[in-house]
Amino acid sequence: MKFKSVVIGLFLVFSFQCFAVEKTVIRIGVQAAGTLEWELAALQDDPSFKVSDFQIKVEHLANAEAGKIALQSGSVDMIVSDWVWVSSLRADGADFTFYPYSNTSGALVVPENSSIHALEDLKGKRLGIAGGELDKNWLLLQALAQKSNLNLDASVEKTFGAPPLINEQIKQNRVDAVLTYWHFAARLESQGYRQIIDGKGILKGLGISENVPSIGYVFKQGWAKSHKQVIKGFLQATKGAKNQLCISDVAWQKIIPLTHVEDVPTQKILRQRYCEGGVEQWGEKEQQAAARIYEMLRSVSNKKLTGQSEHLQPGTFWSVE
Repeated sequence: MKFKSVVIGLFLVFSFQCFAVEKTVIRIGVQAAGTLEWELAALQDDPSFKVSDFQIKVEHLANAEAGKIALQSGSVDMIVSDWVWVSSLRADGADFTFYPYSNTSGALVVPENSSIHALEDLKGKRLGIAGGELDKNWLLLQALAQKSNLNLDASVEKTFGAPPLINEQIKQNRVDAVLTYWHFAARLESQGYRQIIDGKGILKGLGISENVPSIGYVFKQGWAKSHKQVIKGFLQATKGAKNQLCISDVAWQKIIPLTHVEDVPTQKILRQRYCEGGVEQWGEKEQQAAARIYEMLRSVSNKKLTGQSEHLQPGTFWSVE
């Protein structure tokens, strides 16, 4: 009887191991200190994750460009990037596709006592810009300024650089305003700096009332089709993990070390801005709005950002249905 129990026990262990091996592995490229790292950490704490039909293998990336290279080379199955890049890849024959992750984008920030209160006040000022000349926030800000007959590109003294460098520039009074990514803008706001306009405000000024996600999960369409239920489960699980970080103080406290922020005011505003980026609606209206944004970016960048393709490529956005 004892021997029989041991055999049954070994069989159950073997069966469990086989089941675990059968889980689909999703290799995800993750930038250090990025918000995706927060969500995946929260997901690992979710009891339902243990019985899901997928498992996650995190591949740490140095930066966004490293992620794009890893995805295109097949080293990872998924990264977080933007849909304009996906469309340009599809125009060249690739089958990558996009599903929204966040609609939080950059912001224009100035010192609290600055005389800058509107875009028109930037004329003649020194502007620090995170990224390069083809940064989407910068292009869209120029498009908005054009509506007021302001050539922003010619009206400001520009300094381009990585977000941490741009933050230091304004702290040392080397620039009068900065246009930077949301989490770096949040760090400045927690120190008393003032926001003039954010990405959503820029789009509203351009006549886009829909919340269009700035970044999302990017993966091969063929791979997604062959793992449709797995991808659907993953997307639902990560959305649940994000929700937990926004409603549960316990869940949030666990990922605070991943933010690399020690002071509570900055942690608080990071959480606030992160949660404001939740994608609640994603359908035909939002995708049509994205197509209009694409055409604006194409015009302002003189095709340098989008390439020769006149319109957003079919298949750029992936449907879970």
